[in-house]
Amino acid sequence: MNNLFRNFSILLLLLTSCVSAYDDGSVDYSASPRENYENGEKALKAKRWVSAAKYFNFVKGRFPYSRFAIGAELGLAQAEFGAGNYLAAIEDFKEFRKLHPTHEKTRNGDILFGIASSYYKMLPGDFWLYPPSHEKDQSATYDASRELKRFLTKYPKSENQPKAKKMLAEVKKRLAHHEWYVAEFYWNRGKPMGTVLRLRRLLTRYGDSGFDAKALFRLGEAYDKINERVRAKEAYTELVKRFPSDENSGAAKRRIAEK
Repeated sequence: MNNLFRNFSILLLLLTSCVSAYDDGSVDYSASPRENYENGEKALKAKRWVSAAKYFNFVKGRFPYSRFAIGAELGLAQAEFGAGNYLAAIEDFKEFRKLHPTHEKTRNGDILFGIASSYYKMLPGDFWLYPPSHEKDQSATYDASRELKRFLTKYPKSENQPKAKKMLAEVKKRLAHHEWYVAEFYWNRGKPMGTVLRLRRLLTRYGDSGFDAKALFRLGEAYDKINERVRAKEAYTELVKRFPSDENSGAAKRRIAEK
């Protein structure tokens, strides 16, 4: 990563961190790479993200061949993550993985988990002044899903497996909600084929996320609208079989009887 981008990244850290009396970004550099690195580690542990980033960046730039340079690269990514500068953190985690494929943190999955966690932190949020999260762009959600699945598959013995599984479940639920939102958008505008496509995608990719029952009922209705009676019956039948107590189960049974 070139110096221009790195300096810009440090500026972003200053802007996005909650700079307080405890971390005004001040540093006291020394001529020793060890001392600068250790100061960066201390700042990192104290959650003084800006100071940590400065120390680590100094070690990288001034002492690139020092044995502390590799640790500084990783520390910089961690500082950016802590400050909420997730795009820069992703870039640094990826660069670290590329440059140090045999490093312990790369081999045990910590770097990939850092990438996945950064995408996860970028999931759209809910704030009353803005549209709900399921109506927003889901690019980060898709990215998080991809990287979390990759991590879970590649590093089954990682200590971060439980966290990753919990994160993936949340990601899956959000993507299912988004698919439901788009399917309803088509349904309310008289485009049942669009509804069918989105609901089939929801059930195939994001099943068991809390939307299956109502998705199956709406899928049956959408198939009815496009005169796909057999497929409509299959959707209603699956609903009744899997969710016999659902509020739409009775209506589904009646529609099955009519076919």
